[in-house]
Amino acid sequence: MTKTPPVRPEPFGTILGHGPGRVPVHSSDYKSVDKEELPDRASFKSYVDGIFMGVKWQCVELARRWIYLNRGYVFDDIAMAYDIFNLRHVTMVKDGRKLPLYSFRNGAKRPPEPGALMIWNEGGEFEITGHVAVVTEVADNHVRIIEQNVDHTRWTEGASWSRELPLERAPDGGYRVSCTYTEGEILGWVIQTDDPAYAEIMEDPDPGLFNLKAGDADHVVEKWLDVNRPAEAAFVDYMGGHRLATRDEELTRYYLMSETARKEIKRATNELHAMFMRATDYVLDNPEILEKFGLPAALLPRIRQSWQDRQTHNITGRFDFVMTDKGLKVYEYNADSAGCYMECGQVQGEWARAHGIAVGRDAGEALGPALVRAWKDAHVGAVLHVLKDEDPDEEYHAQYMRNMIEQAGLHCKIISGLGSLSWDKDGWVVDDEGNRITWVWKTWAWETALDQLRDEAVDEEAFLRSHEVSEPRDHAPRLIDILLRPEVMVFEPLWTLITSNKAILPVLWSLFPDHPYLLESHFELTDSLQKNGYVIKPIVGRCGKNISLVGRDDTVLYETGGQFADRDQIYQALFRLPDIGGLRVQVCSFSVDGRDAGVCVRCDPSLVIRSDSDLLALRVVEDEAFLARE
Repeated sequence: MTKTPPVRPEPFGTILGHGPGRVPVHSSDYKSVDKEELPDRASFKSYVDGIFMGVKWQCVELARRWIYLNRGYVFDDIAMAYDIFNLRHVTMVKDGRKLPLYSFRNGAKRPPEPGALMIWNEGGEFEITGHVAVVTEVADNHVRIIEQNVDHTRWTEGASWSRELPLERAPDGGYRVSCTYTEGEILGWVIQTDDPAYAEIMEDPDPGLFNLKAGDADHVVEKWLDVNRPAEAAFVDYMGGHRLATRDEELTRYYLMSETARKEIKRATNELHAMFMRATDYVLDNPEILEKFGLPAALLPRIRQSWQDRQTHNITGRFDFVMTDKGLKVYEYNADSAGCYMECGQVQGEWARAHGIAVGRDAGEALGPALVRAWKDAHVGAVLHVLKDEDPDEEYHAQYMRNMIEQAGLHCKIISGLGSLSWDKDGWVVDDEGNRITWVWKTWAWETALDQLRDEAVDEEAFLRSHEVSEPRDHAPRLIDILLRPEVMVFEPLWTLITSNKAILPVLWSLFPDHPYLLESHFELTDSLQKNGYVIKPIVGRCGKNISLVGRDDTVLYETGGQFADRDQIYQALFRLPDIGGLRVQVCSFSVDGRDAGVCVRCDPSLVIRSDSDLLALRVVEDEAFLARE
């Protein structure tokens, strides 16, 4: 029997066919991108008549381009394709009029129609982002669509559609469209219409599901970690015993979160990661905004190159949220050298098991496996050195990450401080066994290296040029000699200097104004912020330092000290942490490879979470059981 040879994908950008209105549909086989034709990220941006359509040649780009060319309107910027299902209007480009947009759940009594947008949920074939296609034909038993970023092969001769989907009419009169992939869920279709009959009614969940609840274990367990394991021994040493809480009165305390809240945090984490990436790209494209980030001018080409070459190379980061029945809002994204991984991914689960907490599930159980997968996909080509300072909390942090790295099959070595390092004859920094340091995961922030440039009065341009020539040095290796050497691959990449800088928060607000997950933020104090209360943050502050909370009457509610008082500042709307059982509680979610991977809570008697604030165990509970608890 002769096997049919596999169909080869067409090169990136090839026109696969034309949809209605002669709108071209392109191949998005990114493996075949011509680097000379598309040399940088800017060249991947698609514009029509000066209007940004999206990234070449993704599904959202085609959807926006088709409705603009055929209908004259566009939908708002969205982070994920599935977010289109929640939009409520489109905008006519020629006059700015808002036209109503309605969503119809798969199975609704109003069928899809030509020009409707078919929306897939996240998961399966369309993991993380979901998917969107344009409906072009509707028959009794099928729907035809055009789409990008799915199949990269030319259409059959004479065809005007990408794919045909089965359509069924249920006995109750509903219409259901089936995905032709075994792992793919169609949410429904979105139609610009004045008739809302049979449209999805977007009911908000019970606000009470977003209020965390406190619980208490029956008794204190004296010893529950295995001190024969280096990471756990280091944690016990740092905490002064087998404990999560620093205050004795909270040794039995834990917190509960509803399943609905957990799902919302997952969606927010995934969506916000994409939004922060969009904002990072925008900053690097606009020099006048980039200037507000206070970065050395000589380093900017390196940062741009890092973004160009390593945009998908970040392993992980942490979002800090405030969550109450009034909403879920992000404070910031610690995309560079975040902490609390071991507490979230291991210790809170160990604590709950030891203390007999059977309610719900461990909120951090997925973090460790996600980190292992991320390190497997990182393609590290030599010994991976974990660089850390000598602070006690960095020891268990580094040991935990080494466990994840080694589970991924990589050779890992922890370096505490820089005293054991030296130069080899070719000008490379080497460890005490002579291994060149070429791959690094660091607990130090990139800003620490920049501070070293500033403090040592290094000629930045001369320093950066000197690393282009391999030659021995006559001084002991410094942090900048490792992290700022172009040949060294550092996690997290240099571009995270932009993403972690608080100056990105006003940029986000300008790109996504009134987004439900964002707090209003500006570079200057505005009337609206002054009227309702605001927070002053240094653009490169860490660990809750140099924060000021100001109330409606300009009364300072709380402020912290620190070493960042001389840095530029941003102003963010005040949204106080809730008081739950006598502690202010902040929700933290971890993004691994750009995806939600685990949640924890950090607690403090004060209004600001700092480096010494406790991380107490968090359990995720089914909604009904959550609401039933006192």
